[in-house]
Amino acid sequence: MTRPVNGLLSLLLCLVSAGFLSGAEKQPFRKLSDISYAKVEGHDLLLDLYLPTAGTSPAPLVVFVHGGAWRAGSKARMPLTGPVRQGYAVASVDYRLSTVARFPAQIHDLKAAIRFLRAKQVEYGYDTKRLAIAGNSAGGHLAALVGVTNGHERLEGKVGDYLDESSDVQAIVSFFGASNFATILRQSTPQGLGVRVPALQLLLGAQPEDGPELAALASPKSHVDKMDPALLLIHGDQDPQMPINQSHELHGKYREYGLPVQFIVVHGAGHGGQQFGEYFDGPRTGLVTAFLDEHIKSK
Repeated sequence: MTRPVNGLLSLLLCLVSAGFLSGAEKQPFRKLSDISYAKVEGHDLLLDLYLPTAGTSPAPLVVFVHGGAWRAGSKARMPLTGPVRQGYAVASVDYRLSTVARFPAQIHDLKAAIRFLRAKQVEYGYDTKRLAIAGNSAGGHLAALVGVTNGHERLEGKVGDYLDESSDVQAIVSFFGASNFATILRQSTPQGLGVRVPALQLLLGAQPEDGPELAALASPKSHVDKMDPALLLIHGDQDPQMPINQSHELHGKYREYGLPVQFIVVHGAGHGGQQFGEYFDGPRTGLVTAFLDEHIKSK
């Protein structure tokens, strides 16, 4: 009775040794965790790197920024595995939360991460000649703000060891992110106000009406000009936490300048993160990948 089992085991071992059942072939990417990209004020800033096992080599790079009302969340929640399966490298980045440091610390950290990633592209094997940034919720706001402030003196910061590298990006993907702090509260539902009022207080140290200059500095819409990179906006029309008008405003500003922009309204979708299929399902992933193919994929 043991011969068939032993025979099966022998066959499996042969297949593994030949590479037919290797773990590497089944895995669409390899993950490098907890890479330190900078140290600031006693904080070790980390990122996770997802490198595809198939596709273009070196892979084009997307920087992903997590959400969490600027005060919570982590790089562990990285929903862009779809583009990784299509040959994109993704760096999921932690940044100082608003419970630790006020704005613009978050933007300084993200720009430092981009500079680090450019400095290390040969070591890790991706391509940063054309680079995209993406994020959801608060991360969508931060991604858009990074994208429309290429070279901005007050937002560039001095974090990290690679200040001679560029923090520019060539494409932006914002999933249900904020764009204008001057209007966000009056657009919000009661549920949204319950989240946004304390979150903005932590982030800015004041409400937008009490610090309009800082609120404008933190608003992507305030920075849009004719030199900004391509933008993809994805937002649910039933979002109770982040008003869809925030995406409408940024979309309108981009159109005013004649910039490349796409706005995808997800009908019936609320506010969501990694677990929400409305935003990270097959059709939406396909649209994101097509956008990236057009704007950052190496030719």
